[in-house]
Amino acid sequence: MLSQEQIAQIKAQITQQIESTFPEDKKELAKNQIQSMTSKQLEEFLNKNKLITEQDSSTQQCVFCSIVSGDTSSYKIDENNFGVGVLELNPISKGHTLVIPKKHVSSKEDIPKEVLSLVKEVSKKIKSKLKPKDIKISSTNLFGHEIINVLPIYEDETFDSKRKSAKPEELEDIQKSLAKPPPKEIIKKPQIKKIKGKIWMPKRIP
Repeated sequence: MLSQEQIAQIKAQITQQIESTFPEDKKELAKNQIQSMTSKQLEEFLNKNKLITEQDSSTQQCVFCSIVSGDTSSYKIDENNFGVGVLELNPISKGHTLVIPKKHVSSKEDIPKEVLSLVKEVSKKIKSKLKPKDIKISSTNLFGHEIINVLPIYEDETFDSKRKSAKPEELEDIQKSLAKPPPKEIIKKPQIKKIKGKIWMPKRIP
């Protein structure tokens, strides 16, 4: 049985896939159908479409693995070699972020320490740029893939608080403020040796 948090996150990820893969004239209807599904209908939908992985099989691709691989578009704000931080599509608060291990891990104990380091970096960045009064961290397991929620607290939000569907332009604005700027191209100055003695000059052309 899926929890309300799991249902919200699964619907958000499926909606994201619809947005990036469906024809324009079919997107709205498909998204409305997903959002109106009950827990039972959603589980049936996931199983029939083979969108959910078995707990003991990390070789099948889940929604989060498809985000990591780039097959599903996302609003990435940070990453390292072991994890990626993307904005939640149905956030509880501004800057609500999911940190996804790049390797399909099925338990909290298997999360690499480098992913936890990324969580700290993302938290630091959110605190610096968005100025919440606190940050809450919580891990959850969806599709057999352990992920970490980074939730900025501005008032009295909790992980049980109501979610809202964020508009693409809102997420893009947050992404711009949080994402790492591209590295500046450094142009090295040529090293010129000191001139000693006579120097050769080309013949003057009349």
